[in-house]
Amino acid sequence: MARVETKWRQDFFELVEPIRLKDPLAYILGAQRDGEPFVFNYTDAVMCAGHSCPAVSGAYKVTAKALAALYGDQLPVRGEIKVLIKGGPTDLAYGPQAQVISFITGASGVTGFRGLGGAHGRNNKLAFDAKDVQFNRYIFQREDNGKAVRVLYNPQALPQDARMNDLVPLVLRGIASTEEKDLFISIWQGNVRKILLEDEKFPGLFEVEELNAFKFPEVGGGTEIY
Repeated sequence: MARVETKWRQDFFELVEPIRLKDPLAYILGAQRDGEPFVFNYTDAVMCAGHSCPAVSGAYKVTAKALAALYGDQLPVRGEIKVLIKGGPTDLAYGPQAQVISFITGASGVTGFRGLGGAHGRNNKLAFDAKDVQFNRYIFQREDNGKAVRVLYNPQALPQDARMNDLVPLVLRGIASTEEKDLFISIWQGNVRKILLEDEKFPGLFEVEELNAFKFPEVGGGTEIY
């Protein structure tokens, strides 16, 4: 049977740099040959979330930048990464973004895979710090050497188009004309394109900082695993 692919409206999706990781569990259980990478494309994140927006594209780019800072030229190891999101799961867009981050890194909450023979577990590796809510900040940490980075994502660094104030309610109420719908999509996905492909043009959109002696918090006291 011929493979059926999802059809996308936005051509620029295919221009986004893929995220590559290796997953030892895939080798052990025979999904892949040893050393072959998992390749995540932005379109995978879109399918995970069900849509393309600044939150989803931001989560994808945050993950890419964090992994690059943690591993350099090495392939990141899926399932050996912990993630702390600075806020609760219902704060900002942290819930949907966590799903994208979890999908790529393997870091999961209580529902994650518990491992085989005491290894390769993914559960209890993604946590929300509801006690210390911070604007769009995410901490990624390698389990093997403890290296950690904090990524700030500030979509407000993008230029704002005042026309969206009128377009959004029309689109959401289903009364926008074809021309208004097309303009809304053009502006909306234009912002996504800037986030994914043109971030260096917008100072402050992303900031990556290495953290010294970071300790992943224990569950409780405002930090919860979901």
